[in-house]
Amino acid sequence: MSVSRYLFYIHGFNSSPKSTKACLIADYLQSYAFPVDYRVPELSYCPENAIATLDRAVGQCVSASEEKGEVPKIGLIGSSMGGFYGTWIAEKYRLSLVLINPAVRPYELLKGYLGINKNIYTGEEYSFTEGNIQQLKQLDVDPVTLPERYLLLSQKGDEVLDYNEGVEKYSKSRQIIQSGGSHGFDDFETQLPGILAFLF
Repeated sequence: MSVSRYLFYIHGFNSSPKSTKACLIADYLQSYAFPVDYRVPELSYCPENAIATLDRAVGQCVSASEEKGEVPKIGLIGSSMGGFYGTWIAEKYRLSLVLINPAVRPYELLKGYLGINKNIYTGEEYSFTEGNIQQLKQLDVDPVTLPERYLLLSQKGDEVLDYNEGVEKYSKSRQIIQSGGSHGFDDFETQLPGILAFLF
């Protein structure tokens, strides 16, 4: 039976499919003609809508493969908030996920963003509410199942998140922890060969 391969990059809060890491992955896949269907869904600031978009996108890949009589192989890469959303999706569909400086408890972190915000990529202005915080709490997965499905990449110099939270939550998973760096994960492209080998 043939296998259809999909790769999802899940961007972070206030980001977009045009983010630096999303583009670096696309360039790498093209340069090495890596055989995978690469997708970067555009996610709403609203957690309920964001997870629905992701759920629908992944579910469509599963259905399309099954209709063709193929086995779907779906890999996930989630950065920051994308790691939080990715964990929910990975648990639902039993998929492998690579987490890049993940937000472990965004419902605590984003309390400072309550009110009017603006997406730096799209220019969209929106109101982030206490209701959105509650939606995030409902999406929390703890503990994760089958920790071997997860690979954590974190840099200690992350200026936005405490990397120790990810180390603790994914303590039974494979981890690559680097000194220095930043929330954007410096030299991310050098990790792509290992990331793809883990996922596929």
